[in-house]
Amino acid sequence: MRAIVITTPGGPEVLQVRERPDPIPGEGEVLIQVKAAGINRPDVAQRLGKYPAPAWAPADIPGLEVAGLIEKCGPGVTRWKPGDMVCALVSGGGYAEYIAVPAGQCLPLPGGWSFVEAASLPETVFTVYHNVFQRGQLQAGERILIHGGSGGIGMTAIQLAKAFGARVFTTAGSEEKCKACLAAGADRAINYKEQDFETELKTEGVDVVLDMIGGDYIPKNMRLLRKDGRMVIINASKGGKAEIDVLTVMVHRLTITGSTLRIRDTAFKSLLASEVEKHVWPLMEKGVFKSMVHETFPLELAVEAHALMESSDHIGKIVLVVD
Repeated sequence: MRAIVITTPGGPEVLQVRERPDPIPGEGEVLIQVKAAGINRPDVAQRLGKYPAPAWAPADIPGLEVAGLIEKCGPGVTRWKPGDMVCALVSGGGYAEYIAVPAGQCLPLPGGWSFVEAASLPETVFTVYHNVFQRGQLQAGERILIHGGSGGIGMTAIQLAKAFGARVFTTAGSEEKCKACLAAGADRAINYKEQDFETELKTEGVDVVLDMIGGDYIPKNMRLLRKDGRMVIINASKGGKAEIDVLTVMVHRLTITGSTLRIRDTAFKSLLASEVEKHVWPLMEKGVFKSMVHETFPLELAVEAHALMESSDHIGKIVLVVD
């Protein structure tokens, strides 16, 4: 099979097409003929040598989500059969023509969705559902602040939070991106390059913060949280160190938590997949949640796709198409 390989840590140009043996599905796995693969920030970090794949995933083939056709089922697989159209969360190896995936991490394509649209779902939807609704315990009627609202995670979080009855605030880096956030369902979008989000939301307050920035955003987030507020951290683009006022945590009964999805085991991801299928997939079938694909690239143009990701000029997801 053809695969996009990280030949050495570095810029987008280190991604090259290579021939690799076709994977063989093991116990409880399915072999997927990949039709499309989503691109995510962790793929860029892996390419730079800053986010190594877990031991059970390909070390040099990035890609955390795919959509395609089941080619073959390994021993013990009962739900799926060859020809089924699925999307799947994977730990790596998605930028390829084939991939072996634990069966429990696959979900059926939502009705009417294309492979490209479905490939944009697993990494973002699984991440948002776990962190916003399971860890963050967001409830209908509460207020959530979502940083990085115009990216794949942000657009997903805006739509799901709104669909479940929350009031949604978000930050983004341009007026165009703020308008896209509002169109996706945000009640308010703040251009962080022109406004201070803490000042803008000080009188509002929030119950949940989904943070992927870290650094000096952490104390600002904390000062915005209302009593019993929750801050969930999923990345730290401005750095992993921050000043925390412990007395504020105590007096306001705050919860500070976070997670990374990639290193979780198959049992956890399979259970999460079943919860996502139960609670989120119906929204897709009804058209409440919409795909936010910014641009697609052929598999062999992964270099250009990564360059776009790093430029932050996109709104929504970037997807590789496998011909």
